[in-house]
Amino acid sequence: MLLVYTHTITPRLKYIFKQLATRILGLEVQFTTKIETFISHNSLKMSYTKQPLGSEFFIKSHDILFEQGLSDLEFQVQDWEETKGFFSNGDKSAMPFDIFASSFYMLSRYEEYLPHVKDEFGRFLAFESLAYKEGFLSQPVVDIWAYKFKHALQKQFPEFEFPQRNYRIQPIIDIPSPYNYKLKGIMRTIGGTLRDLFRFKLKSVYRRFIVIFGLKHDPFDTFKYILNKQKQSQFKFLFFFSLGDFSTYDKGINANKRKFVALIKHIADYCHVGLKNSFFAIDDVKVMKKEKLKMESIINTSLTASRNSFSKLNLPESYRSLIELEIKEDYTMGFVNKLGFRAGTCTPFLFYDLDYEVQTPLKVCPYHLMDYALLKTQSLLDKKKVLNELIQEIKKVDGEFTPIFHNYTFSDDSRWDGFKELFNIIIESTDET
Repeated sequence: MLLVYTHTITPRLKYIFKQLATRILGLEVQFTTKIETFISHNSLKMSYTKQPLGSEFFIKSHDILFEQGLSDLEFQVQDWEETKGFFSNGDKSAMPFDIFASSFYMLSRYEEYLPHVKDEFGRFLAFESLAYKEGFLSQPVVDIWAYKFKHALQKQFPEFEFPQRNYRIQPIIDIPSPYNYKLKGIMRTIGGTLRDLFRFKLKSVYRRFIVIFGLKHDPFDTFKYILNKQKQSQFKFLFFFSLGDFSTYDKGINANKRKFVALIKHIADYCHVGLKNSFFAIDDVKVMKKEKLKMESIINTSLTASRNSFSKLNLPESYRSLIELEIKEDYTMGFVNKLGFRAGTCTPFLFYDLDYEVQTPLKVCPYHLMDYALLKTQSLLDKKKVLNELIQEIKKVDGEFTPIFHNYTFSDDSRWDGFKELFNIIIESTDET
């Protein structure tokens, strides 16, 4: 057990120490404001305050963990061996940066509460993030800092044996629409056909009708292939199906169609199934509740996980809606067009509500790659290189890699050439020592 002495025990302090010490390093952690209790403790211990008590393991504290609300923070990001650090400390501190304050800044998404430019979908852009601007978006800095903390403790307490965690993967299969042509209904089929005719896409018209008449497989129906891949992995895939009404943003299948319902039930027999919240449900908890209840009626159990269409997040409102509906896990935290670590971590964490100053029960499971981001990389060789570099960063800290692929990514569309091979690299990455 790690005992932390501090001058004031705050919700922020408890939250971030439990994330770094317990969820990343596997250590039980307790807190005290009594010097006598601290002195009598004969195992791992440290002080986290402004001045050391004596010669103990000491990290100088930044004010952010003892504040409430938002403040105008001024700090510099500096090089720190192979990574970056901020909220620098003096010479007396065992570490040159207050990793607890900087980790809280990253995990609470402090910067996303501050004024920033959004894109056309209302999303926080990677270019607006501190990680992108300072060049550490490609590193899980929170986990790296936690491991630096572990190594510093090991020097002070060489007899203590730390628990070991292992690299793992959580593949996500995103299903905005399970089929390209099937189950679209008469009006959408006619509309799609006319659109293709006006654009002189005669091959698309031909493909549409040979699929509808059952003469050819629907190009988006790659589920047999994906389920075969599931059998090769020790980790269960997580599928997100959209059940929202047809709109400008959501163009899925009517949730009342029996074949669509049967598909979801079939997938749920082999994998985990979550809800892909429709674009309009993100800002309307009543619509989200309707979609949640529909999904629960299909899978015949409580819905555990969701992610938002277009990876749109409005903090803290989006997460408060999930908490209100008792959804336990979110998989929206990431960037669509950039690989990397939006929250600076490859370890799931609980959402901390900065407005209410409370740790919530919602587990945020950040993703680190969406297939679209790899389209920007030209050759398959370059795609493999970028993917392997990302995997190695996560393996260094024994983290959890969460990539997002779509059902149509595994189709025969030339746009997605080589992506099956990239997915195989992810699946096989857990077999390597």
